[in-house]
Amino acid sequence: MAEVRFYADEHIPKAVIRGLRQRGVDILTVGDAALIGAEDSTHLRRARGERRVIVTQDDDFLRLAAGGEPHAGIVYAPQHTSVSALIHGLLLIHRVLDAEEMVDHIELL
Repeated sequence: MAEVRFYADEHIPKAVIRGLRQRGVDILTVGDAALIGAEDSTHLRRARGERRVIVTQDDDFLRLAAGGEPHAGIVYAPQHTSVSALIHGLLLIHRVLDAEEMVDHIELL
């Protein structure tokens, strides 16, 4: 069983990244990947290539997935979602799902 690893887009608060890393979760940011400002499809390809689940508050990723763009998984949270709710939801996904279960799957927080 492969552990879920995350790829956070530009909209995810730094506090969420810190909170997950403090809890031992592997999460890469677009800044870490030197892809700030890149197209969403570029992020999906990068995350898929590294078997990372996209964490986003940008519904453009949902449209790409609906259009057939393959992905390693997407976790979408609306803009008003609190930092604590994001951390809690992502920790739950990390604990109960594996990377294979997330392929081409979308989880809504």
